[in-house]
Amino acid sequence: MGLRDFTVYDFIRRNAVLYPNKDLDALEVEVDADTGFVIIHTAAVEGRPRGALLSQKNIVSIDLQVMINESLSSRSCHICVLPLFHIAGLSHLMATLHAGGKNVILERFDAERTLKLVEAEAGTTLYNFAPILKRLIEAYEALGGAVDLSSIKNVRGMDHPDNIERFQEIAPNAVFGSGFGQSEAMAVTWSPRDERPGSAGKPTRMARVALFDDDDNPVPNGAAGEICVRGLSVFLGYWNRKAETARTFRNGWHHTGDIGRFDADGYLWYVKRKAEKELIKPGGENVYPAEVEKVIQAHPAIAETSVIGVADRQWGEAIKAVCVLKPGKQLEVQELVDFVAGKIARYKKPRFVTFVQSLYPGWRPADGWQN
Repeated sequence: MGLRDFTVYDFIRRNAVLYPNKDLDALEVEVDADTGFVIIHTAAVEGRPRGALLSQKNIVSIDLQVMINESLSSRSCHICVLPLFHIAGLSHLMATLHAGGKNVILERFDAERTLKLVEAEAGTTLYNFAPILKRLIEAYEALGGAVDLSSIKNVRGMDHPDNIERFQEIAPNAVFGSGFGQSEAMAVTWSPRDERPGSAGKPTRMARVALFDDDDNPVPNGAAGEICVRGLSVFLGYWNRKAETARTFRNGWHHTGDIGRFDADGYLWYVKRKAEKELIKPGGENVYPAEVEKVIQAHPAIAETSVIGVADRQWGEAIKAVCVLKPGKQLEVQELVDFVAGKIARYKKPRFVTFVQSLYPGWRPADGWQN
């Protein structure tokens, strides 16, 4: 049996540490490697959700790559602080499971409890998005440093360099991994952050990575182009979205919608998103402005709105809504925020709201607020 034929079920059957008292041979189930395993909902386009369908084979290949990158084993302990509907949380949980290690799953993130669990369970792996690392540092300082974080070996995710460097001081054995991936294709690139600070690492064993221009021609080394991927970890397609699936897989490559460049040593450097992929990423989540705009526009007091991403030290990037009220209408900012939170995922609600007279040049702010 080759990797292309392997399934999550096959891994579980062969891992006696998971079910030591079960007769696994009696649990024979016919599962094809290209059978769908999970749908991860990613950013919505034009207000319509997109479900990325990942196969059994996808999950297995992602697991193997994570196991290689982080040297996971039966002694590994993943302190799972990310939600399992996020591919980062799910993939690290599954990789640890397949390595025979232990997952400690928090119902919700709590910085002090996380630190104490790292010490009590000898946690080796953390995956974070801003502001998790900052809050862990603050909790550590509030505890007077009276917690042992020496067991942590791997930290993945995105954060400000200052937070990373400070966390390495309090968790001296931690190696920060830098990489590029998305719900549609995880474990595309990876390297220890200190190898080439600021880069997204090198292509992994499970992925072929190429950069193309807008006409799908390869760009020369050092030039920027769209990051395109082939490999066993590339998803099956968007659930019930045939046109979008066909577009992303044109010419046999998964087009990520992100721009990058390779340096002379083969490290990938992230440049920006393509114009067609107007994403805002608060705390590592994907939010399309159009989806939030559609909800805000449905409020009876709103005439027009424009949703943009703004830099935010705590979350990396935050959602800002610029709104025009209908004549004679009044609206409290918190009322609008609560309205959005009641219609779509709460992480998509605006953090900043500004009411203006017009969205066009020459407008003057009528009111303003920030959380």
